[in-house]
Amino acid sequence: MQTTVLLVVLPLLFAPLTALCRNGKLAWALTLVLMLALSTLAIHLMRDVLFGAVIHYELGGWAPPWGIEYKIDSLNALVCVIVTSIGLLSVLFAKSSVEKEISEQVTALFYACLQLCVLGMLGIALTGDIFNLFVFLEISSLSSYALIAMGRNRKALTAALEYLILGTIGATFFLLGVGMLYAASGSLNMQDIARRFADFGSMHLVSTSLAFIVIGIALKAAIFPLHSWLPKAYSQAPSVISIFLAATATKVSIYVIIRCLYQVYPVDYWSSAVLPDLLTGLGCIAIVYGSARALTQTDIRNLLAYSSVAQIGYMILGIGLMNVHGLMASFLHLFNHAIMKAALFMAAGVFFYRANTTKLSELAGLGKEMPWTTAALIIAGLSLIGMPGTVGFVSKWYLLQSAFETGVWYAVIAVLAGSVLAILYVWKMVEALYFRPAFKVAIHHVPSGSSGISRTPAGMLVSIWLLVFSCIYFGIDTRLTTTSARTAVATLSSDIHIVSGSTP
Repeated sequence: MQTTVLLVVLPLLFAPLTALCRNGKLAWALTLVLMLALSTLAIHLMRDVLFGAVIHYELGGWAPPWGIEYKIDSLNALVCVIVTSIGLLSVLFAKSSVEKEISEQVTALFYACLQLCVLGMLGIALTGDIFNLFVFLEISSLSSYALIAMGRNRKALTAALEYLILGTIGATFFLLGVGMLYAASGSLNMQDIARRFADFGSMHLVSTSLAFIVIGIALKAAIFPLHSWLPKAYSQAPSVISIFLAATATKVSIYVIIRCLYQVYPVDYWSSAVLPDLLTGLGCIAIVYGSARALTQTDIRNLLAYSSVAQIGYMILGIGLMNVHGLMASFLHLFNHAIMKAALFMAAGVFFYRANTTKLSELAGLGKEMPWTTAALIIAGLSLIGMPGTVGFVSKWYLLQSAFETGVWYAVIAVLAGSVLAILYVWKMVEALYFRPAFKVAIHHVPSGSSGISRTPAGMLVSIWLLVFSCIYFGIDTRLTTTSARTAVATLSSDIHIVSGSTP
């Protein structure tokens, strides 16, 4: 199906054209057109596979396992929708933000790198070849390092360097794991490896490859305790990159873990080992640790970054619990966390645009001056807590069901503790913006007579409120997301029996 390959080909064509632009506004317009086209294609694919159909596309007419195959089901179609939709809204948000935060000389290169980052993430989601997955993983990672480093803040350089070092270590682990798997199986096609796994699964090389692949992707996904790069990268990057990466990068890595554990290595192979208990335990620790660290932060972007560590814990916990509702919770949270965290980082981006700071002490009382942005932050924050009627509640509902079914009571405690801590750190932001005495905001590097502090650009407000509306809409009408999640569970493994469950 030609639509499939266009998701990768279009950014590959647009990126060099964008890099050659001398006008930053033209580069932005090209990126907006590209993201609109990619979002349309991704939604079209999602519609085709929503109820269980699987699309196969053989590149160059070479049949797998010899050639590279793209395989689309409801899980990776959902990932493609997340990446392209968040990308579109991020670009809409970016016009004014990038003009302020990125040097005019590198604006075109900035948008070209953003397109390459999207290309890498879409390629990761679509490919059925595990080495091709590594190639796309590196395309997205290398462009991410450059995007973070392009910020005018000098701290962005050290954050990008730390991300590069740890990301390279993670990529090395993953590549070594892929090499071991290839040495054992003689194939790189995921479906072919899974089909013939019984022929070589008893080799020690295979179990070693699993350990290397999981560790490598855990670094990329910022799974506790391999998360140290994430807070610095998200808090020091340019605002639009914080938005895009917080909503997509770790979700794509979580997708890779799910895909490898359920469609490369047989479930029986790794579920009898320590891995499920390890994932469950690390998920619970991440929820509590990330939430507790978020509570101690004095900067909105740092707070949201540590919150992401906790939210990744929810997804890992769902995978570790290994039942239908747990996996559904992980799939749902891929989507739900993307929209609510993008909305929160957009709100932080608006505060930075208006006041040149995201420190809570310097934003005191600003909520009354920026009511729409603050209201958006509060609604997205309620979703992060898991308030009924928001998308955050849907994920936690299924996760708690899963924990009750498996009798893992410490998981129930961790989810509830994470929600209580989320109430506290969301309130910390609300209190500073609304209830602390007004602080005379120190506005740095704003030319005399600038009206930047007086209004929020329409593109920023539209982007935020589309996401806020999505937080509410998909929290009330869960048919699309739960259908996609159920279909994804059914597609991933025929060993898992789909049971009926109540839908919030």
